[in-house]
Amino acid sequence: MATSTYLSSPNVTVNSISLQDQCHGLTFTRTIEALESTAFGSGSRVYVAGLENSTLTLDLYLSFSASETYATLKNLVGSSTTVSWSPSATSPGTATNPTMTLTGAYLEALPYEAALGALGQISVTFTGGVYSVVEV
Repeated sequence: MATSTYLSSPNVTVNSISLQDQCHGLTFTRTIEALESTAFGSGSRVYVAGLENSTLTLDLYLSFSASETYATLKNLVGSSTTVSWSPSATSPGTATNPTMTLTGAYLEALPYEAALGALGQISVTFTGGVYSVVEV
């Protein structure tokens, strides 16, 4: 039987700063590039695993307060950092609430727009890094 989990309070940290109260969505894509290894005489293509190139996109509310969205991200553009997330902030790092981490994830840009009367939101994408999972 299929089950689903409603993420009511996911935990998100960027560069050791919690952005849990600013994050309203995330998308993680783990990609391991396919390298063709087909030899002469093969009747079909054969592939082997290549390099990993994962991406994590965070949808955040834009806050300019200290230790919030802008203050945390502004100096990370053009550099690598560690980003961690788990489905719930309660007891992260367990089999039912694993903590996923990208270590050395690169932040290329910090785009945002402002509109009168609108709640500021941004989406930032971290690329690459070493993926790991803690499930104790």
